[in-house]
Amino acid sequence: MGNPCFDSPLVMGVLNVTPDSFSDGGLYLDHDAAVAHGLEMVEQGAGIIDVGGESSRPGAAPVTEAVELGRVIPVVEALSPHVRVSVDTVKPAVAIAALGAGATMVNDISSSLWEVAAGRAAWVAVHMQGSPATMQVAPHYDDVVAEVFGFVLDRARVALAAGVHEVFVDPGIGFGKTVDHNLSLLHHLPQLVADAAAAGCAGVVVGTSRKRFLGVLAAPAASAQPLDVDDRFEGSLATAVVAMVAGAAVVRVHDVAATVQSARLYGPAA
Repeated sequence: MGNPCFDSPLVMGVLNVTPDSFSDGGLYLDHDAAVAHGLEMVEQGAGIIDVGGESSRPGAAPVTEAVELGRVIPVVEALSPHVRVSVDTVKPAVAIAALGAGATMVNDISSSLWEVAAGRAAWVAVHMQGSPATMQVAPHYDDVVAEVFGFVLDRARVALAAGVHEVFVDPGIGFGKTVDHNLSLLHHLPQLVADAAAAGCAGVVVGTSRKRFLGVLAAPAASAQPLDVDDRFEGSLATAVVAMVAGAAVVRVHDVAATVQSARLYGPAA
């Protein structure tokens, strides 16, 4: 299935301006380091840079509005002249300030900020069961595909009716899901792509990069521990390609250069 919205999938580079994100926490907390890494991802071909100032890893505690604003806004201001910038936040004040600083997309794991985006920015409705602090304690669904897809599509319709002109949906891989839940959602992605297009959405966003389920799947049979974060590149790239082939409009990744190359290889055949 080809991508219905883009000639080839867009690569969204992850830029966590945090001390505690699961993969790159602490690496880009310094302003200059964050901006330099953002520009590096632009050079590598990222079409969007997703800037976040509050970790959403399993078990993460929230930070104050003031702290998040201080982390995010200077980075958004520095990067927005060079690339499309998304702000990864659940706080209305942070989203509003980031849009004022040049961001044009709100990546929202709470799926609650469509009114902030209405009339001025794109909005990503992400599915999450629970909160980052609790989401991986005991995820449960009667029908994960129906429940997750139904939720994000419902939020998308609400947002479109409220005046958000560019709405994306994201099934929230790893946000309150078991390994089997994640695999089922990936397997059924073509269904979400088709349903999102029928609902008037701009496309589907998928983020699997370096997530724990990839480490579980790739761990040696004799090991009870998942592969470390730094050893999940192959699974990250493979699942990004799965998402592209399923028709995802955007893949959210840490490893931009390799994913961009894959997107370019895929694009001409789409």
